[in-house]
This record gives sequence, C-alpha cells and structure tokens, in this order.
Amino acid sequence: GHLRAVAYRMLGSLSEAEDAVQEAWLRFSRADTSGVANLGGWLATVVARVSLDMLRSRKSRREEPLGEHAPESIVSEDGASPEQEALLADSVGLALLVVLEMLEPDERLAFVLHDMFAMPFDEIAPLVGRSPAAARQLASRARRRVRGAGTVRRTNLARQREVVEAFLAATRAGDFDALLAVLHPDVVRRADAAAVPRGAPRELRGAQAVAKGALAGSQRARSAPVALALVNGSVGVVVAPRGRLSRVITFKIRRGKIAEIDVLADPERLRQLHLAVLEG
Repeated sequence: GHLRAVAYRMLGSLSEAEDAVQEAWLRFSRADTSGVANLGGWLATVVARVSLDMLRSRKSRREEPLGEHAPESIVSEDGASPEQEALLADSVGLALLVVLEMLEPDERLAFVLHDMFAMPFDEIAPLVGRSPAAARQLASRARRRVRGAGTVRRTNLARQREVVEAFLAATRAGDFDALLAVLHPDVVRRADAAAVPRGAPRELRGAQAVAKGALAGSQRARSAPVALALVNGSVGVVVAPRGRLSRVITFKIRRGKIAEIDVLADPERLRQLHLAVLEG
C-alpha cells in the first residue's frame, strides 16, 4: 500500500502505479538485498526511480497527462471498496493531483518524496542526479508552484473565493436568481471550441444569457468532480470527470461581481496554464 501511494502521487494513474510497483518487485526478486538494512526504504527508492523514468518517458513522447494519465483513486490494500478508494483519493485532493501533473518530473519527485513521504534530500539527490542542495531547490520550486505562494494577496483571494463559491453554489442548486445576484449585468462568458457542444455559441453576453448557459452546462456535467484552484494566480475552477481534467474555468471579478468567465478545454491551452492549490 505504501509503495502504491508513492507511485500514485508520482504518476497520477492507478494503473501506472501498479506497473511501477510490479517492476519494483521484479527488481527485488533479481537483486541481492541481504545487506539492505531498510528494505522498505530500498523498495520505495526503486519505485520512485521507476516512476521517474515513466514520467520522463511520458514527457519525451509529448504525451498529454491531463487526458491520458488520469488521477484515479488509489487502493491502499487489496479488496478496498469503491467507497474506500474515493476517500483515499479525496485525502490527496483533486486540485493537488491536477497541479502535480503540471510539474516537471524531477520537481514532482523531489516534492512528493520529501513533502509527502519525508524522505531526506541526500536520498532524493541520487534519484535526480543532483546534489542534495539542488534537490532541495527542486522541492522548493515545486512547493511554490503547488501552493501558489506570493501570487496574490490573501485578502484579495478570500474575496475572489467567496464570489466563485457563491457562483458554484447557485449553479449546483439551479438557483437562477442567486446566479443573477453574483453576475455583473454586462458579464461575458467565452468558451473555446472544445468546451461547448457543437453548434452552441462560444460567447454569451449579459447576466440573463450567462446564467441560463451556466445552468444548462451544470445539468450536462452534474456528476463531474469540481475543485477550486489558483489559475494563473486567481481563484478558478478545475473540472475533472472520472478523475480526468477536462476543463478549467477562470473568472474576472469587478466590485464583487463576476464580469468575465472563460471556459477552457483545449489540451494545448490547458497545458499553458499555471495551476496551484488554493489553501484552505
């Protein structure tokens, strides 16, 4: 279970995590480990090295992790129920899994092993082929990206979050009047071609039209997991049906009202975003 947890947080895919663990056991069966004092640590290091190789291979093939490598729920023990799997996935956090996918492989390894599994940097350094000090810098850089430190003032973030949460609550409840209350009268909603059904308008103007569009979109994606995240330094929303990041929604807020909404689903545009976990 521990080895799967390491691999899952590295790879964001349960099937690939299982492959990494199986590869580690194969290497264990072929190696002379009689002199290994800490077998658990040795196996965790092997799993991390295998996972890093898989991440680098994925990047070199220019695969799109947001679509192909889904944050699935991790199984910590054999026979875990779907409910247990969901709880374990929630404990990692949808927004964190999405943000981890945006890190470079070496950054991700340093952050995951040190910040999530308390591995010292002198053990991480050989895995990434750098000094312990350089490995510490990798983790620090990843930590800043994950937490979005220093991007915007906390007071501004809190105001943005209140407005976005009110928008989400009204949308989920199907409350048209509550939606109108949070939208600027001249609000504009833009969507890329991948974000709307064929033939649907890509731009809506005015609170009435945008509210109707938001409610219609909510009906189509009622079961899709949604999480708040920092998107390019502002509070936004990531949508991930079945654990796959499918779209990002960004907001511009003026005087406490949503003035602009952008819905992005094109993989190339998603790849260009800077995502970070929203604290709290």
